[in-house]
Amino acid sequence: MPAKKRIILVAGARPNFMKIAPLFKELNKAGHFTITLVHTGQHYDKKLSKVFFDELKIPKPDINLGVGSGSHAQQTAQVLEKFDAVLEKRGAELVIVVGDVNSTIACALAAAKRGIMVAHVEAGLRSFDWTMPEEINRVVTDSVSDFLFCTEESAIENLKKEGVPDERIHFVGNVMIDTLLANKKIAQSKSKILNELFKDQLKADKKNIPDYAVATLHRASNVDEKGQLSQLISALREVSKFLPVIFPIHPRTKNNLERLNISTQGLKVIEPLGYLDFLQLMSNARMVLTDSGGIQEETTALGIPCLTLRENTERPATIAEGTNSLVGTGKVAIIRAAAKILAKGSKAGVKLKAPARLPQFWDGKAAARIVKILCNKFSSKKAR
Repeated sequence: MPAKKRIILVAGARPNFMKIAPLFKELNKAGHFTITLVHTGQHYDKKLSKVFFDELKIPKPDINLGVGSGSHAQQTAQVLEKFDAVLEKRGAELVIVVGDVNSTIACALAAAKRGIMVAHVEAGLRSFDWTMPEEINRVVTDSVSDFLFCTEESAIENLKKEGVPDERIHFVGNVMIDTLLANKKIAQSKSKILNELFKDQLKADKKNIPDYAVATLHRASNVDEKGQLSQLISALREVSKFLPVIFPIHPRTKNNLERLNISTQGLKVIEPLGYLDFLQLMSNARMVLTDSGGIQEETTALGIPCLTLRENTERPATIAEGTNSLVGTGKVAIIRAAAKILAKGSKAGVKLKAPARLPQFWDGKAAARIVKILCNKFSSKKAR
């Protein structure tokens, strides 16, 4: 019986956890691999990390690098140094990284420099905005990866234009949607978030949840500079005059609002939520306003109108085939886009535009496709 191949599966930040959950499950089910789960500690507190592991039934990481916060350079350097030490001690045949955070690029580089194969899940996405640190992370990670697993057709086109050989590109679908579809009913039965937020209204009418919007902001370009953050908060406050805006606040955003003395009066500001609570909150929203890439995808899968508060997106399928609209960061444009959704009717979940279908392979089976490819191709002496 051939020896099991050693795989290291890396996660570092909140968006990664939803992506590694189905991968860990399918890799374990395959029976061909010895899996080491590494948490870099890029997101490290309970609300941004531990609760996701608990709710998604991800086992306790075998290794936690404990990197914590810092500048992009500091964080990337610390992960690179500490993960390289893991590779030196343990070795591996393959390192799997997901997404576009600093942990992604650092671990991919460490593996590639040691001649260890790299698989990038969510490869090929491009915003074409080089002011975004995530764009640099995406491009560099893809350039050193042996297996490029793509979520949508635009990603395949991007990689081909960059000269990536066809044999390294694999169209598998979206592992984040695997997690969403597996947990939607669980969230409906277990989450109490709507009862907590609307307990007074539900006392009067237990059957009808009031219309509301959900807002999230975390990108540096949106929350680090006073003028930009003030404009976005002002837009959300205007929307809140027409329906409640629930604002689960990212620690970075919270710190900046306090530091810059920006008022959130009129918004329902709450602490960050676990996966199941946020999924339930998003599933019942009238609309979502966000600068998150993953939420653009999740709202598409749920059929909830999404207004992306950015000037670009690396996920064009959510616009072409989903419920996402790219509205920019101007106050007037945001308010007009929200008003357009409100004009469509009064029921939560009314779509801004009805997609003909979900993007291809957003069917809950992406992780299974990835593992099948690894099982079939992993024994190759030279993946490139």
